[in-house]
Parts: sequence; structure tokens; C-alpha cells
Amino acid sequence: MSGLRSLLGGGQRKLWQFHGGVHLPDEKTLSNRGPVADAPLPSQLVLPLQQHLGAPARCRVAVGDRVLKGQLIGEPQGYISAPVHASSSGTVVAIEPRPIPHPSGLSSPCVVIETDGEERWCDLPPPLASAAAEIDACEIATVRERIRASGIVGMGGASFPTSVKLNPGQDQPIETLVINGAECEPYITCDDLLMRERAADILDGVRIMLHLVKAQRALIGVEDNKPEAAAALRQAIDAADLGGRVAVVVIPTLYPSGGEKQLIRILTGKEVPSHGIPAQIGVVCQNVGTATAVADAVLRGQPLIERLVTVTGRGVVEPRNYRARVGTPAAALIAASGGYSGDLAKLVAGGPMMGFRLDTDAVPITKASNCLLALTPAESPDPGAPLPCIRCGRCAEVCPANLLPQQLYWHARAKELDKVQDYNLFDCIECGCCAHVCPSHIPLVQYYRFAKTESWAREQEKRAADHARERHAAREARLERQERERKAKLRKKKEAVASGAAPAKGDQADKHATIEAARRRAAEKKATVAKTQQTARPVAQSARENASGGGAAGRATGNATGSTTGNTSGNATGSATGSLQGQDRAAAAPVDEPNGVLLERRETATADQE
Repeated sequence: MSGLRSLLGGGQRKLWQFHGGVHLPDEKTLSNRGPVADAPLPSQLVLPLQQHLGAPARCRVAVGDRVLKGQLIGEPQGYISAPVHASSSGTVVAIEPRPIPHPSGLSSPCVVIETDGEERWCDLPPPLASAAAEIDACEIATVRERIRASGIVGMGGASFPTSVKLNPGQDQPIETLVINGAECEPYITCDDLLMRERAADILDGVRIMLHLVKAQRALIGVEDNKPEAAAALRQAIDAADLGGRVAVVVIPTLYPSGGEKQLIRILTGKEVPSHGIPAQIGVVCQNVGTATAVADAVLRGQPLIERLVTVTGRGVVEPRNYRARVGTPAAALIAASGGYSGDLAKLVAGGPMMGFRLDTDAVPITKASNCLLALTPAESPDPGAPLPCIRCGRCAEVCPANLLPQQLYWHARAKELDKVQDYNLFDCIECGCCAHVCPSHIPLVQYYRFAKTESWAREQEKRAADHARERHAAREARLERQERERKAKLRKKKEAVASGAAPAKGDQADKHATIEAARRRAAEKKATVAKTQQTARPVAQSARENASGGGAAGRATGNATGSTTGNTSGNATGSATGSLQGQDRAAAAPVDEPNGVLLERRETATADQE
């Protein structure tokens, strides 16, 4: 591909070549011959709370709630996250795990909405500009926040939050915005139809993103098997008077030229570094679908609640492209295409190279869903059991990332995760070129996915262990420091005592103040006790006299208990007790302090015993 030229605005532009790649039958005419159709409104919408990379959205609704079209039902958690909006009006009937389109086949928390058919919108935020040409007057942070609040993610399949990708940082100046319209994988035509029918909206989104990343130019890469799309884009560029900043570059059809790193290499000649991102070389890459969603959010206030989906393959009666609401069950789109043709080998989410098999068509369409592929046995023959590797090297010849797939396979199979990373495992884009040309029919990509998953899990365990070790080390250091400080204080105190040195002036003053306060409290307590004793002495003397006078005085002056006791016992002690209880009340009347009363009664009891 080196040296190939493409006409650009009357001039010529050099195209570069990436390593490897394969030529595949594109099978695009199955679904791109008719216009985009509106998918019917399903009776239920199933909206996963995680349709993006990063943290899942937090549910904002409850079962039984009425929701409107465009209403926020899941708010983002953290910076790398995205909100989820209701794609139609209706009632929330369930919030539960449901099957989602994912290679694992696992379920994920979803909000299930029973639609009412009214399609009533909620109150949308006002447009930030009446036209894309006026977007330069808007604050960049405001526009970026609108994109984030609208739930826009990469619609080329990666589903990375767009607001994050459009914020490369001040230390990474962006020179070129690359718009991916290559759509290199066979069968898929949703981007092709989008470029044909909404070219002007794509250009509006491109202009907005140029403003956000402060880039000077944008290059739209389109494969040469999409002439109608390229012509529509060029016409929109002329109408918008963007010829000086935006250009359509037609590139040869070669899989996987639509890969981010590969397209950047073709258009700019720059190589994204290993384990790096395009922003490090001054490039940001976005999909044409993402550009359209950005225009809808900024100029019309609409969140991302629908997208174009290709339903194709010879396993369906009528392949075509649909404008489908996010959350629409795959079965509803299959039914809209006339159902299965009766000769179905497997149903795939995505394309034949990078897609994955679905066990059920009950899964919903998500923001990243671009294709439902129903393959017949003739389109997807059973390759049989894998055979031993013959070390032919064909996998290395076609690898677009210029890796050594054979070595990656051996180490991944042996679970030698350190060695597999030495061969740059994470630079693999899982395009499937190596498995496609393997004469032994070894499912190489599955081994690489396994090794990546195991490496990620081990890395997470390592980070958790390192964090625990750091916390333990910090605790031990803190305890050791506290012990040293305690010993230092004790040693200093002993030295001061041994040397007879006077304490510090401030410490001595505090010590004297404490002593004086203690002395005052002791004196006050002593005075209170003395007063109580003086009050109690006459009472005790009277008690003795009453005791010598007999039980009659006790019965006359005591209370009911004392009198009863005196009458019953008839002795001097009972009489004295009754007398003392009566006199106790009389003597205690003028005493206000509770402690004085208690001391008085104890003194009286002591006198009685004497």
C-alpha cells in the first residue's frame, strides 16, 4: 500500500501501509442496497446499566416508576463511566440481571421498561449552539460535560466514554482528528448507510470535536468499497465550507484497516507506541457514529438512545439496516427482518472476524452493538478439532500489530503469563487474522483473550496485595515511631530527675495551678463536712435523751414505721429509732446540700448505736 495516492481537494495525499492484513469477501451488498428502516417499538426494553468501559451506572429508578423518553435512569460512577437513558416512555417493571451481548455469556443488571407506545419525551436540555459553526463561542468544558451527560461512548465497538477521549490533557497537544469510516469487517454496513444518509450531521460532529481537542485538521478514512458514502461526505464538506480543515481520504479495502492504530498509520504514517494511546502522537480517533451522536447531543440536546444496527447474513430472510432503540431485544430485529431463514448455524454479535457467538436472541441492543449476523452452515462451516501447530509462520505474516502469534499461543497455552507479556500480548487487537489463516484451525484469539483475562486478574491481585503490604508497613512504622517518642519522653524525664534540673517554666506554672485547684477543692469539702457535723450533733444528743426516756417519746415523735417498731418491740432501741427518724426529718429540713443530708442521717444512726 506504500506509495498509494488519494485525491484530496484537487491535490494528492500519500497513504502508508501497516504490516499484514487479509483480503476477505466483504458480503456487504446483502444489507446495503436499501435505506435505513425504523425498527418497531418493542413491548419491552432491556437497558443494561453497563454499556461502556469503566464503572457501571448507578440505577436512578425503582420498579413501578413511570419514565419518559430520554430520561436519566442510570447515573455515572466515577470519571470513566457513562449515564444510561430511557429510550422510550413506559413503566419500569423489573431491575434484575438479564443476559447481555458479551463473550462471557453472563448476565448483568438491567432496567426493564414496559413501553406505553406514546414515545413521550422528557424535558431535554437546550442546544448549546444553533449550528455547529457557532460552537467555537462555547466553553470547551461546557461542551464536554454535555457529551458526558448525554451518555455518548465510542460506537465503533470499544464503547469508551467519549468525553474522556476528547480530553487528552494540556500536555498532549492534538494535531489531527481521525474519523473512522472504514468499516472494514465483512457483512457490516451500518456506518456505510450512516455516511450516506447523515453526512451533514457527521460533519457537524467533526466540527464540534475539532473545537474540543483544538486540532487543526480532520481526516475521514473511508474504504474504496463505499463510493456513495465518500461522495456524500465530500458534498457535505463543500456545503459546510470545511474544505480547508476536513478531508475525505479513500483507502484500499484491506482487513483490518478500520483498526484505530492501523487507520492512523495509513492516514498519517505515525505509529502508536506499544501500550500507548493515539494522543501521545498528537492524534485522536473517533467513529462516524460517535460524531453523529455528538452533534445530536450538542445541537439538539438528545442523549444517546438509538443507533444504526445491521441485521444480515443468509440466516435471515431480509437483511437490512435498522435505526433501533438501545435496549431493543435482538429477537425483535430478527423478526423485523422476516425471522430466520430456517438454516441457521449460529447467531453472532458483531462481524465474523471480531464478533462473538450469542447463545440466545433475547439479549438487548446496546450502544456498542453494530451488527447481528445470522450465519448458515455454508457461511460458517465447522473447522473441526484443532490440529497441532506446524510452525508455518503464516500467522506472523498477517498480524497487523506485527506480533509473533505463534509464540503468544505457546506461552498462553502453558499459562506462562510473564513470558506472554514479554511478547506484547496487550498490543493484540484480537482481529482474528491469525486464526483465519491458520491451517491447523487453532482458535488463537481465544487463547489470547484467556491470557489477557488471567493477566488482568493476577495484576488486580498483585495490586491488592501491594496495597495491603503498604498499609501494614505504614502501621508498623507508626507504632515504631510512637514507641520511640514514648521512650524519648521517659528518658528525658529520668534525666531531668537525676540531674535535679527544674522543670520548664511553663510546666511548673501548670503544675502549681493544678495543685492550688486541688487544695481549694479539699478545703471546700472539709468545710462542708464540718458544717454537716455541727448540725448533726444536737440531733444526736436529743436522740440519746429520747432513748433514756423510753418508747413513749419515740411513738409520739417518730413516723409510722418507727412507731410501729417501738410499740411492737417495747424496748428502748425501738423507741429511740422512731424518735430519731422523726427528729431526722425535722433536723434535715433546713439542709440544702444532698451530701449534708446523707452525712446527717449517718451521724444520727451512729449516735443511736452508741
